[in-house]
Amino acid sequence: MRFVVLLLAALSVLPSLAVELTGDLQQGGMLVGQVAPGSQVSLDGTRIKVSAGGVFVLGFDRDAAATAELKVTEPSGEVAVKTLQIEARQYKIQRIEGIAKKIMSPSESDLLRIRREAAEVRQARAQVFERLDFANAFQWPLTGPISGVFGSQRVYNGVPSRPHYGVDVAAPVGTPVSTPAPGTVTLAHPDMFYSGGTVIIDHGHGVSSTLMHLSKVLVEVGQEVVPGDIVAEVGAGGRATGPHLDWRMNWFNARIDPQLLVSEMPVTENK
Repeated sequence: MRFVVLLLAALSVLPSLAVELTGDLQQGGMLVGQVAPGSQVSLDGTRIKVSAGGVFVLGFDRDAAATAELKVTEPSGEVAVKTLQIEARQYKIQRIEGIAKKIMSPSESDLLRIRREAAEVRQARAQVFERLDFANAFQWPLTGPISGVFGSQRVYNGVPSRPHYGVDVAAPVGTPVSTPAPGTVTLAHPDMFYSGGTVIIDHGHGVSSTLMHLSKVLVEVGQEVVPGDIVAEVGAGGRATGPHLDWRMNWFNARIDPQLLVSEMPVTENK
């Protein structure tokens, strides 16, 4: 994980303002920031939530633009602006065969279900909690061969589809899945059309983990979880050709690469 410290020069003649950013300044990356308590922060003109102690978080989508403007206003009125240079990434192409016809060509009733479930996911991710669990270390929800990586262009049964926004870890059905960080459960669905059993855990300030293709969901909405808590079991439901966990992360609508937030990979990636 990269460590980034930026000193932002004030736009006035007053002393410069220090802003500390830790994380990965690249597509799919997440930065945790620290400013003086009481400061206001915005990214590309959008106000960012800042804790009472001055902690905030930024996330950069898979296809984030090359630059973003970070603005900090201290309680004194001093203002600093910095253009963040976001590193572009090269993504793989992954071809997957054997997806069921029902999944590839949903019926009208399936489409209604898909829209309803998508609304549930949006509602779960729209919540903003005061917790600061995003600022602590994340851990793998389980270990096993990595069968899919963040950002790869997916081609299902020869048909190009949306990119993959998570990391896939292959494991037998029933393998326990733990929470990657403390948080609050905002979605606990036993079987969604595309993602099978699905759990969303909020880590604060718009950062959330989504655990997908589960055979069993063992938590409820509103439940508090901490590392070591088993929240689900691996399955193969939804758009999957075999049992695995698909772990995804978001900062609101921005897709974050989970592998950038963990210190070690569980095993060598499959070739």
